[in-house]
Amino acid sequence: MVDQRLLYLFGGVGAVLVLASIVGFYLSLRVKSDSARATVGNLNDRVRAWWIMVAIFAIAFWFGKIVTLVLFALTSFYCLREFITLTPTRASDHRPVAAAFYLFLPLQYYLIGISWQSLFAIAIPVYAFLLLPVLSVVKGDTVDFIQRTSKIQWGLMLTVYCVSHAPALLLLRIPGFEGGNVLLLFFLLTVVQISDVLQYVFGKLFGRHKVAPNVSPSKTWEGLIGGGLSATAVGAGLWWITPFSPLQAGAISFAIVAAGFCGGLVLSAVKRSLGAKDWGAMIEGHGGALDRMDSVSFAAPIFFHLTNYFFAL
Repeated sequence: MVDQRLLYLFGGVGAVLVLASIVGFYLSLRVKSDSARATVGNLNDRVRAWWIMVAIFAIAFWFGKIVTLVLFALTSFYCLREFITLTPTRASDHRPVAAAFYLFLPLQYYLIGISWQSLFAIAIPVYAFLLLPVLSVVKGDTVDFIQRTSKIQWGLMLTVYCVSHAPALLLLRIPGFEGGNVLLLFFLLTVVQISDVLQYVFGKLFGRHKVAPNVSPSKTWEGLIGGGLSATAVGAGLWWITPFSPLQAGAISFAIVAAGFCGGLVLSAVKRSLGAKDWGAMIEGHGGALDRMDSVSFAAPIFFHLTNYFFAL
């Protein structure tokens, strides 16, 4: 049985997307300059991509935990593939790469599926961390060994371990909130993604001062402050779907926004170091899967542990 509140929430998201689609179409008819057309075109690409992504998440939430886990597992798979593709490995790394994809990735989501929270928390940061370099070193290739091993370990931590903390919210036992954990997942994704959107909008409208021009020229202090505070206010307004008070929801939303921004900035630095603009071209207007999950990868563990520490049994 789907929570009635979830139906209302997706209905509200759908209404916002309808409005965004109408505004985007109107702007596409009115703009004249090439730069304005490019900005509006990018905005419309993002809105179309959002329709697809919201539809996918709505289907997953409707069918429950198993479908949601499969969706996030596939997301982690594509994110890890993009990361490994842009960080070339050697033939001697094939075994640890295969273990990352076909052992630890499915194991992580299986542990969530069977609610084994203690092993979920350490499987990758302990056992994968130790095993992956062993699988590589037995081939006897010592060229750039630490760099190669670190890339695989870091990619697995970022795209599987960190991202998996989003569906892991379904594991938490919160007194008085039984059966409502899927709303926590909705809350997390909404705050993270609305923060990204509003930072983009505020940056385009008012952006003057770059946060880190050599890392991500599009990120500005005006976008961060305006978009971040607006997203925090949205999160505070969604307190009624969480076990938090309005003040607690606002504080946790602020933590989500800050973590998400850091994730986007760090992953931008990685891309720049590799000479890439996007992680891939999977989603029109958004780049690759990892371009959409960079904020989630940092925000999900922070949100999970804050909720687990302060509200769960």
